[in-house]
Amino acid sequence: MKKRRAAKIRAGETMPVAKKATLYRIAGPVAVAKGLDAKMYDVVLVGKEQLLGEVIQIAGDKTIIQVYEDTSGLKPGEPTVNTGKPLTVDLGPGLLKSIYDGVQRPLPDLIKAMGSFILRGAHVPALDEKRKWQFVPTAKPGPIGGGQIIGYVEEVPGFKHHIMVPPDVYGQLSPMKPGAYTVSETVATVTTNDKRLVNVTMKQPWPVRVPRPVKEKLAPDKPLITGQRVMDVLFPIAKGGTAIISGPFGAGKTVNQHQLAKWSDADIIIYVGCGERGNEMTEVLTEFPELKDPRNGAPLMNRTVLIANTSNMPVAAREASIYTGVTIAEYFRDMGYDVALMADSTSRWAEALREISSRLEEMPGEEGFPAYLASRIAAFYERAALVKPLGTDKQSSLSIIGAVSPPGGDFFEPVTQSSLRVAKAFWALDARIAQRRHFPSVNWLEAYTLYSRTLEPWYRKNVAEDWNERVGRISALLQEEAQLLEIVQLVGSDALPEQQQFTLQVARLIREGLLQQSAYDPLESYCSLQRSYRIIKLMTLYHEEGSKAISAGVKFGQIAALKLSDRIFQYKFSKEDSEADVIEKDIKERISALEVAQ
Repeated sequence: MKKRRAAKIRAGETMPVAKKATLYRIAGPVAVAKGLDAKMYDVVLVGKEQLLGEVIQIAGDKTIIQVYEDTSGLKPGEPTVNTGKPLTVDLGPGLLKSIYDGVQRPLPDLIKAMGSFILRGAHVPALDEKRKWQFVPTAKPGPIGGGQIIGYVEEVPGFKHHIMVPPDVYGQLSPMKPGAYTVSETVATVTTNDKRLVNVTMKQPWPVRVPRPVKEKLAPDKPLITGQRVMDVLFPIAKGGTAIISGPFGAGKTVNQHQLAKWSDADIIIYVGCGERGNEMTEVLTEFPELKDPRNGAPLMNRTVLIANTSNMPVAAREASIYTGVTIAEYFRDMGYDVALMADSTSRWAEALREISSRLEEMPGEEGFPAYLASRIAAFYERAALVKPLGTDKQSSLSIIGAVSPPGGDFFEPVTQSSLRVAKAFWALDARIAQRRHFPSVNWLEAYTLYSRTLEPWYRKNVAEDWNERVGRISALLQEEAQLLEIVQLVGSDALPEQQQFTLQVARLIREGLLQQSAYDPLESYCSLQRSYRIIKLMTLYHEEGSKAISAGVKFGQIAALKLSDRIFQYKFSKEDSEADVIEKDIKERISALEVAQ
């Protein structure tokens, strides 16, 4: 019964058929065909069940194929058909709120047709071919270029999904009519410069391994605001930039990515679950539809695309899922939106590369990974950018945040090191910090960012003139605390000079009052840059005034007795922003009173 339904789904697909060939050898996710007339990266239908595969190597009359589905039961001699097309995704209205697997098959549609166990060889349209969208033309007849916007549909309430001319089409646009169209129906015609007539539909196929072209790539100059203080204050990422979250099991990589997906100021979120455990992806699939968008109270899924590929799915599909996600992200970027892509986890993707490489009997590199691991990782991250899209002068961005799962938290393993060479922000998670219930568990001594200098003018203009100076003092105090704690372990804190005891108190205040956040508290789950600045201003002012007082002879115990650090800590839970001014005044007056009393 199920097989008949799967066949019915495939019947709706139109696939170009070329010369048939036969299977010669099967080794896990890698199959070898003889007599196949194919090019590199052509999509191939393997075996009687037409399993989806992709050409990754050609050696004489033998074609090596990575198969994106389970190859159990395949045998030599079964037919293999080349479609003549590269692995592509369908881009158009209907992407948002969708849940796909690694090769862009909609999982809810597969479940409806087959139940919980998806049959092999199922081919389902990525976009709903029957649904009609209300198209609103915005471009006037006349000269038109690749990537220009010709109209829009309201994909979800309040969101305009812009319809663009394909990037390689230039010519004269004919008059358009508003109305209801499916994604495959013609909404506009363009007479190209070489006199060809091109019918423009709302659906654009695009090969996943080819980056979409842009007019210009720009240097990132504004931050991606995440609402997480440790990231926004100490280790910011720029819009159009790259970052990695790395840490051992239980350090909170997935939870951090959930927070970033919910709170970052990107217009569109693409979440790629690449080879993660099934229970973690289940959590994403069940929780995301229930989360509310803090911008407008609508479901967060209204601006999210989920790509689910769990660890028990075929390994080859992990490799495809990364490219599927980044191609969809580039499509929304080309409309003029800011997009954030979360990849969880690139380590599982690298494991898929290692598995396929070993089946190809290639010479292994470090820890068995292929020698080309670093170049593949670099090619993925370099698709992040702040750009001017082809069809407009408006800036848009694609930011990529990849999770890395090093075995045992070893940051010197190949995947982490290869990622660090290309990603400019490193959020190092520490299991020991996580075990102390400190969230986010970013290790402030190991994490870093290379965007600080680039973003400095933006912070000065939009937050505060002295933002970078105060952040620099926060970092210096945390570094000094690390050195002092080594001494404390030997002699105890009471043996330290008054100034160093005070430094330890302020550093602890920074750790617990600034770097630690509660994801469950509405005031703490997201913190604006302005509020973060008020917190760091109070902390640095407390340190300045206290240090002056100690230099004037005031004892540390006298300053601690004022309980000012407790008031600064409690401020982050206060609904009244003006409370910061009251605390600031008290810090100056009460510590000055101690100096006068000396």
